[in-house]
Amino acid sequence: MKAEKIFYHLAQLETEKADNISQRAHREVFAATNCLECAQCCKGYSPIILEEDIERIAQHLNMPEHQFAANYLMLDEDDEWVFYTQPCPFLANNNHCTIYEVRPASCADYPHTGRSGLADIADLTIINAEICPAVEHILHHIERQLKELV
Repeated sequence: MKAEKIFYHLAQLETEKADNISQRAHREVFAATNCLECAQCCKGYSPIILEEDIERIAQHLNMPEHQFAANYLMLDEDDEWVFYTQPCPFLANNNHCTIYEVRPASCADYPHTGRSGLADIADLTIINAEICPAVEHILHHIERQLKELV
């Protein structure tokens, strides 16, 4: 089943049922996934950096916010702050994040498949499936659960 069809069927369910299915798939896949083996999200994707992220990370690095922004950030075509280099400037050679405890909120939530209303972010999830192998597995888990409902 194509991803678009999975999301169509997921959107037809009651919100609680859809959330249970997608969140169960997320939990099961990430229980068996070691993100450090891949880190593609950090290598080819720049998260949106919020003002709160800038404050938190700059403080952690003991530098003024304006210096952190000047050293690491740029405004993208949507006027949102992103890292100007890829891979992420905080990705170590062993795929560990050197600012993990204060990482951007978007990184902490990535690939956004554990949240409520997954069908509402179908387009983003389809894009993330091209970056994160776990998302493809999550979609397969959702597909199996949807087939069990029939």
